[in-house]
Amino acid sequence: MVATIGLTGLRPDPSRVSSIASPPYDVIKPGTALEKLLEGEPSSLFHIILGPEPRGARDRLLANGSLLEDREPAYYVYEQTWEEGRRTGVFAAAEVSPYEAKQVIRHEKTFDEKVKGRIAMRRATGLHIGPVFVLTRAPIASILERAKRETAPIYDFTSSFGGFSELEGIQNKVWRVPEASETGRALQAALAAEPLYIADGHHRYHASLLNEQSHFLCYVTEEAVIQAYNRVINGVRPFAEIAGELALRPVDSFRTPKKHSFCIYTKDGCFELDAQDVPSDVVGRLDCAILERELYPKLGLTHDMVVDPAHFDYYSESALDEMKAAVDRGDYDMAIALHPVSLDELMAVADAGLENPDVVMPEKSTFFQPKILSGLFLYRFTGK
Repeated sequence: MVATIGLTGLRPDPSRVSSIASPPYDVIKPGTALEKLLEGEPSSLFHIILGPEPRGARDRLLANGSLLEDREPAYYVYEQTWEEGRRTGVFAAAEVSPYEAKQVIRHEKTFDEKVKGRIAMRRATGLHIGPVFVLTRAPIASILERAKRETAPIYDFTSSFGGFSELEGIQNKVWRVPEASETGRALQAALAAEPLYIADGHHRYHASLLNEQSHFLCYVTEEAVIQAYNRVINGVRPFAEIAGELALRPVDSFRTPKKHSFCIYTKDGCFELDAQDVPSDVVGRLDCAILERELYPKLGLTHDMVVDPAHFDYYSESALDEMKAAVDRGDYDMAIALHPVSLDELMAVADAGLENPDVVMPEKSTFFQPKILSGLFLYRFTGK
């Protein structure tokens, strides 16, 4: 249902790939140790995706041989191995189509304003760099395993970001599969059988639409691990003022709670809070929706504030200690841990949205772990 083609564009010199590859731009927070580390690495993709002169950084990395031109269309099978597991997917260029065509299916709202910077960078460099993470129901796993058996990987390295990124210590392997090869054609045919569900990168896809690209860079997999997308909060009213209005249970640690419960960390202690009402609709029953409906009004928070860093910041399930530290420093008043959204819940919302485009998940509902490294391929896109 979604036509794909092999990628052409730029890719790292194998001897420098570990220095070039970077976490996605949207998890590199300004002023952090991770940003300073990447900024200090001359070969890092950081200088293209977040530097002041993306075109100049692109030209410099091309001129010094860090990036190589690759004009033969190819798929790139990408395997990540970490302590808890392994995931294999493939980088491809998939056809851009409007949401109403039901070929590329979203589960989150998108906003034109949030993609202006990404479009400007793409137009400056001619490259789509950060892949859109998409899920497929097409049975591609056996083809990907075949590709891994047929040839040696072009990249094989362990990512290292000074301990400042959740991508630290992941083994990354990439195999190149020419589109014209037998395996390439088999992969192309298999991918065409099903629509693609956006897991992560809704605004990257939205940028492809607004930029009038014919194809977009994506990472396609059948596998996904969803972590909770936790949050630290400054309410208009402090938590201490509303605590007496809540049925709080003191607990001995800040942890991931059971479904339809929330674990709250404050300087005054750690508590759990159960949802008061769990409706049956696919969006309303999500814990992040329940939290916004039942707790945020008590804190004086409105929906437009959820993307305001003065009131909210967001962390993955593996960053509970960082959230506690943010509260202990006084940066935020409280930290809240949620139970992760299931893959079935995500698909249910996405499928419901096919019939009613207003059915979408709330912002910051899911965190896919691990993220996909940026910079393993820089796709030279074309317009429609």
